[in-house]
Amino acid sequence: MTLQELNELALTDAQTAFIGCCHCQRWASELSGSRPFASIGELYDKADSIWASATEEERLEAFSGHPQIGDLEALKDKYAAANREQGQIVAAEDSVLLALRDENLRYAERNGFIFIVCATGKSADEMLGLLRDRLCNDRQTELGIAAREQQAITRLRLQKLIAEEV
Repeated sequence: MTLQELNELALTDAQTAFIGCCHCQRWASELSGSRPFASIGELYDKADSIWASATEEERLEAFSGHPQIGDLEALKDKYAAANREQGQIVAAEDSVLLALRDENLRYAERNGFIFIVCATGKSADEMLGLLRDRLCNDRQTELGIAAREQQAITRLRLQKLIAEEV
């Protein structure tokens, strides 16, 4: 849709569209209520501003919108979808996917939320390295990193949502 079409959506439809970008009710509601946007830049700035004020509870709500990794098939599906989404064809070894599964579970047990990273352009091997590096961080550090990663993911999703006419 175009920015104009987004601006013209009914409030509930705009909220639904924004929830698809970031699974945080207050963020989606506040962003929907901030329309109309004069430019895509204004939309991005407002989205960032609202996200910057997110509470821990709201961050966790957004993180909960991501699928939890629990088994090898879920990981294969995740990377297949990510590859389609990112225009990449990357075949991850089962051993790497198994390690990702195990480390994701360790991460969630340690922090109380799933590992959040903007996967664009990253292979499964790179993701595993990032995950292992971040397992050393304390929960508060991880909450901040994950919030920044969520912001990057949200930006990409907003970009996909708005396809300006050329």
